[in-house]
Amino acid sequence: MDITIHATFLPHTDPDASLAFYRDLLGWEVRADVGKGTMRWITVAPAGSASSVVLEPPAMAEGLTDAQRTAITEMISNGSYAYINLACPDLDGAFDKLQAGGADVVQEPTDQPWGARDCVFRDPAGNTVRIQQA
Repeated sequence: MDITIHATFLPHTDPDASLAFYRDLLGWEVRADVGKGTMRWITVAPAGSASSVVLEPPAMAEGLTDAQRTAITEMISNGSYAYINLACPDLDGAFDKLQAGGADVVQEPTDQPWGARDCVFRDPAGNTVRIQQA
């Protein structure tokens, strides 16, 4: 089988703040932006990438109770609901750019005991964004 990742989904709580993070800070391109207000689905990706990330309104699944929607919103805001792992060739340069741009730093570049060197941010919704040295 030849199966690839087409898209993955992350919740957003403020579409404009998410655009500022993924498009303006990370430098990703916007491939689609549909809907309006907070009910927007925004597809972003690194230029030339076959895979993309769809930033979506949270807790949109059918049949969720109000309590479940509240729990999801709380998990998003504390960074425990969704995360993405990225990689780049210049981790320290990427860290410096994101930090200077006001991104929410969780962990500065660190050599991990399992051999990776990475840093961690939270996007405007609270999603954990881990960036590893490629």
